[in-house]
Amino acid sequence: MVRKQDARRSTRVKLSKQSSRKNRKHYLETRKRDGLTNKATFANELNWLLGEEDIFADDVFHGNTTWEPNDLVSQALIWSLQESKNVTDAFDYSLKFCHQLGMTQSAKTYPRFMNALTRYNVLSARVRSRVQQCADEVGGRFWRDNDWVLFAFDGSRVSVPRSVSNEDAFCAANYGNGTTAKYRKKKTKGMRRTKNEKAKAQPQGPQIWITMVWHMGLRLPWTWRLGPSNSSERRHVEDILNTEQFPTKTLFCGDAGFVGFPLWTQLMLAKAEFLVRVGGNVSLLSEHANIERLKDNVVLCWPKGKMKSGDKPLRLRLVKVKIGKTTMWMVTSVLDRKKLTAKQIVRYYKMRWGIEVEFRGLKQTQDNHKLCCRNSENAKAELEWSILAMAAAELLALRRQIPKKRKKNDDREYRVTDRSLAETVRAIRSSLASPNNIPEPGKGLVDQLAEAIVQRYNNKTDKKSRYRPPNPDKKPLKDPDVRKINAPERKRLRELDMKIAA
Repeated sequence: MVRKQDARRSTRVKLSKQSSRKNRKHYLETRKRDGLTNKATFANELNWLLGEEDIFADDVFHGNTTWEPNDLVSQALIWSLQESKNVTDAFDYSLKFCHQLGMTQSAKTYPRFMNALTRYNVLSARVRSRVQQCADEVGGRFWRDNDWVLFAFDGSRVSVPRSVSNEDAFCAANYGNGTTAKYRKKKTKGMRRTKNEKAKAQPQGPQIWITMVWHMGLRLPWTWRLGPSNSSERRHVEDILNTEQFPTKTLFCGDAGFVGFPLWTQLMLAKAEFLVRVGGNVSLLSEHANIERLKDNVVLCWPKGKMKSGDKPLRLRLVKVKIGKTTMWMVTSVLDRKKLTAKQIVRYYKMRWGIEVEFRGLKQTQDNHKLCCRNSENAKAELEWSILAMAAAELLALRRQIPKKRKKNDDREYRVTDRSLAETVRAIRSSLASPNNIPEPGKGLVDQLAEAIVQRYNNKTDKKSRYRPPNPDKKPLKDPDVRKINAPERKRLRELDMKIAA
């Protein structure tokens, strides 16, 4: 009995010594960090983001440039994170801040700065690749979900000033007068409100289209494409799949706009799986004529043109789920129900909604709903680096929050959805506003990034707006057009299977 008590006492002493060592180590790290100024702390975060190795070592720039790529990239990120309404004022402050950090080889004038950003697209491409690499390193348990790396794709628009350059680059040449637009006006004439006929809409101003691929687990922008206001988001996704690499066991999730045989074929050629909502805009073939019998069954996507040209059909899985009060039809390339269950489909499609919140953060939190540059190339560079700065800021906050333990009185585990973009941007901007200040212990940039989370409260009420009237112009998404496969199509399918087997 005495020996057991001695063993317990010795174990307790060892544990207390270990905890005291950990507390002392944490105290020394905090004390060392708290003695730094805001600019020094921000410089450390930038150094980690850009890496110890030169990411531009293999790139060739013009011999007459007076700037260094790393200094210019740091200047561009600082410029994009400014709260100033004018891009020139933001540039002046970014130049001043770079000089305080010792970055003397940055762009000295605004024209040189914008010329460098518009001429060398490799700068943003390298930083985007570095952000992806860092996301993989700090992601931890949020990098994969049930062995899937989850990506969502969606599109949105931001406005630009109505200048000649922007109108020529971003406005549709035949806006409202095309065959498709006239047909849609004629078809939906009965659904349009009478006040729309009395007050005719003005011509649409120039806008830039953004097609973004977004990591659903980490809630981070992964990659994107920019184009005119009439760009095709499906073509943007196809271009991304052709030019960029994605992790193994990737699952893409999209809404009803990302449908069609070419896009789905491209996704499967990229060795990726997909989960897409479908409606009346999709025609499928099945063994059953009654769609109600296809709650979770295999269907064929085989357009007549592809059937005549001898292309094999796409074997997909059509699943009927209920999300909230809405019944939806989902199509996925994962045929095995054990690898992707109906519950996972519901949860993943709910996670996809976060990309809409990401667009709202870009437009409202960062105040990029309307850009400032009147030159089309400068406007694209302004938007490109705004998205990059948002991704970098969220990554810095994620790095500090994932390993952070919650307080003892907080029994809920940390979730990535707790991260607040507004608090993150506010912490960085306050640090940039007072670069020479030494913050109080526990109130530095690192601590603010670690605590940049949304307010926790138990809200059990419906957050849907009570005063918003229903929109009569919005058409409901119907059930997909599922037709029973006929005898000639079955014969043709059998011949293709025999040909492939031979």
